Amino acid sequence: MNKSIVSIVHYDTPLESVRKAIKLSHGLDHLPANAKVFIKPNIVFWTKEVPFPKWGVITTSRVVEDMVILLKERGIDDITIGEGIVTNTPKDRETPAHAFKTLGYTVLKKRYGIKYINVFERPFERVDLGAGVVLNFNTDILHSDFVVNLPVLKTHNQTKVSLGIKNLKGMIDINSRKKSHSADPKKDLNYHVARLANTMPPMFTLLDGIYTNERGPSFDGRIRQSNILIASANVLSADMVGAKVLGYEPSDVPHLVHAAQDRERPLDLSDIEVKGKRIEGVASFHEYDFPYVENNTLRRSLAKMGIKGLSYPKYDLSMCTYCSALNGIILFAIAQAWKGEPWDDVEVLTGKIMRPTPGKKKTILIGKCIYEANRDHPDIQEMIAVKGCPPSPKSVVKALHQAGIEVNPTIFEHMGKAPGFFMGKYEGKPEFEESFFAVT
Repeated sequence: MNKSIVSIVHYDTPLESVRKAIKLSHGLDHLPANAKVFIKPNIVFWTKEVPFPKWGVITTSRVVEDMVILLKERGIDDITIGEGIVTNTPKDRETPAHAFKTLGYTVLKKRYGIKYINVFERPFERVDLGAGVVLNFNTDILHSDFVVNLPVLKTHNQTKVSLGIKNLKGMIDINSRKKSHSADPKKDLNYHVARLANTMPPMFTLLDGIYTNERGPSFDGRIRQSNILIASANVLSADMVGAKVLGYEPSDVPHLVHAAQDRERPLDLSDIEVKGKRIEGVASFHEYDFPYVENNTLRRSLAKMGIKGLSYPKYDLSMCTYCSALNGIILFAIAQAWKGEPWDDVEVLTGKIMRPTPGKKKTILIGKCIYEANRDHPDIQEMIAVKGCPPSPKSVVKALHQAGIEVNPTIFEHMGKAPGFFMGKYEGKPEFEESFFAVT
C-alpha cells in the first residue's frame, strides 16, 4: 500500500520552517512547470474598525509570503491569492480590500508580481461534487493548475475542526454557503463540507498552526501560540493528522468520516506516513464548543450570570455563516443588557430546524429560514419575527426591545468594534505579535 505523507514541523524560522515542511511531505513534487497557482488562505472575518485578534483566526502573512517565495524559487510566476471573506454586509467590497492591504498582499503584489482577488467580485461556476451536492465555486481556483491551501489549525463550533477541506468553503458563493447549512439531517453541513475538495486541481495543503484556536473559528475563541506546521499533498491526510493534533480522532469528526468514506480511506491513519515531529509530541486538546447548560437552552456563561426568563437554544448545523456572525453579537449584547430582573419568558430560535417550546410567552425568530419554518406554528403565543437574510442588525435590536430585552443599539450599529472586546486577554503578551500578519 502506497502511504500518503504528512509532515509535522515546529515553526521557528521564517521561510526555512515552511521549506522543511514542504520537503518532508514532498508536497510540491507534482507542481507542474509554469503552473498557474492559486493560494487559498483563511481570512474568516475582517473589520476595519479595530485591529482585532488575528492570531488563530487568520492565516499568517508570514506563511503566505513564505509560500510565495518558495513557489517563485520553482519558477512559478502566475500566482493568485484569493478569498471570500465573511462581512456583516455580503455586498461589502471595502472590507476585503482593507484586509488584503493590511495583511500585506499589496506589498506581495509589488514585490513578487502576484495577484489577489476577492472571489465575490469574480465569476462562479456550478460544480457537481457527487452524492447530490451541487455548489457554485470561484472560477479562478477551478481553472488553476495547482492549489496551495493554507488554512489555520483550529477547531470549529459546528464542524469540530476547520482545516484543509473546510477552508475551501471560502471558494463558494453566498447561496452555496447557505445551501451547505441544510436542514436535511442526512445531507447536513458536514455532508456538504466533506465534498468541497472533490473537484479541486492538484493541491498542496499546509496547516498554519503558528497560532491555534480553541472554540474557533473566530476571534471569540481561545488563542494559543503552538508553532506547528502540518503539510501534505493529500488534503484529507493533512486534515486527519491535524484533527489528531487538536485532540480529536478523525472518526469523531463527521465531515472527515464522510470524506474518508467517499475516498474509501481508513480513519485510523494506517495509510499515512508521518514525517518530522510525532503526533503525540505536539498534540494538545482544543475544545471546539462553547458550553451550554444541560438542556442546551442557554450558554453556560449567561446562566452563570444568573439570567432568568430567557431560553436561547444552542445553535445547530443549519445556522448559516451570516446568521452565525450575528449570533455572537446578539449573545454579547444580551449579556450586557442583563440587570438582574427576569425577562418575560422569552425564547430565541435560530437556524432552520428549531421548533418553539410550548408555554413560552414570546418567541423571537432570527432570520428568514427560521421564520418560514415556524410562521404558522401553534405553540407560538407572541411571534417576534426578524425576517431578513441575513437579518439586519437594526431589526434584531427592534425585536429584542419588543421582547423586553433592552440591548444597547450601539453594539449593533458598530458591530465591527465588537472584536476589540476580546483583545484585552492578549494585550501585552509578547507571544502575540502583529508582525506575523504584516509583510515588511
